[in-house]
Amino acid sequence: MFLRTIFIIYRQKEDQMSIVTNQTTKLIGKTPVYQLPNTNIYVKLEKYNVGGSVKDRTVLGMLQDAKEKGRLHEDSIIVEATSGNTGIALAMVGAILHIKTVIIMPESMSKERRELIKAYGAQLILTPKETGMRGALERANEILDKYPNAFTLGQFVNPANPDMHYRTTGAEIVEQVPNVDVFIAGIGTGGTFTGVAKRLKEHNPNLKAIAVEPTGSPAITEGKGGPHKIQGIGAGFIPENFDQSLMDGVQTVSDEEAFSEVQTFMRESGVSIGLSSGAAIVAAKRIAREEPKANIVVIAPDGVEKYLSLLDFANNEYVK
Repeated sequence: MFLRTIFIIYRQKEDQMSIVTNQTTKLIGKTPVYQLPNTNIYVKLEKYNVGGSVKDRTVLGMLQDAKEKGRLHEDSIIVEATSGNTGIALAMVGAILHIKTVIIMPESMSKERRELIKAYGAQLILTPKETGMRGALERANEILDKYPNAFTLGQFVNPANPDMHYRTTGAEIVEQVPNVDVFIAGIGTGGTFTGVAKRLKEHNPNLKAIAVEPTGSPAITEGKGGPHKIQGIGAGFIPENFDQSLMDGVQTVSDEEAFSEVQTFMRESGVSIGLSSGAAIVAAKRIAREEPKANIVVIAPDGVEKYLSLLDFANNEYVK
């Protein structure tokens, strides 16, 4: 297991060393895959994108689309409602492009996410935690109505979101893991799930695409939202970018299960993962017990670094 982990990290460094660039966006994509020892579970580690999450891809794809359509100008103000990682990626790219960026997120999101957004120079607006992502979206719309030069990338509805994952994330998985039988991803905007599932099903029409949502916010399974601690998924509504026709099943995962898996994975692999990653791996292990011969690919959207203020590892619990 030790040698396996070192090999994965070494290969990632090798890939990075082959690139010399003055363009930060060239460091987005081509992330490594880690195979859980003695299993057919493959975890795509999106924390190795330059901004630290899968949302680097999403933002890059949507900004490229906005530029091609003439929506992005020097005096533009980008306004986006996000649970955190999209905000960080937008703040990063906004800094590179010298474009004013305003990020709106629920106040319940981790301190690390908030500080990273501010560190990149973006303006951060917090909305009441009780209103969740709906409250953040409503506040974003108020700002958009007020400023004529403001526009939103609209990650929940923008087709450039899943398209980017179809073209990059999905294509990489096809190359990295032959003969994928099951694909698993948490549902935030639905972009990663939709884009990757579409690409993989083109290669294997029998592939099963499994969505993951928090037990506390079962919008897919029960049609309702609610409070939970698995940041990045479970917005409390069905996003337009989530193509349910591609879905072959849903797994709900509790806050406690997700946190426990984060600890287990990190202590066994030496690689940090975030809470939504933990939730997806919980789902993968359940399916692996039922289908031990299936090749299962899981998206791990980010690392644990952005959540440390929320987690008490010494006592195996969330910070109260």
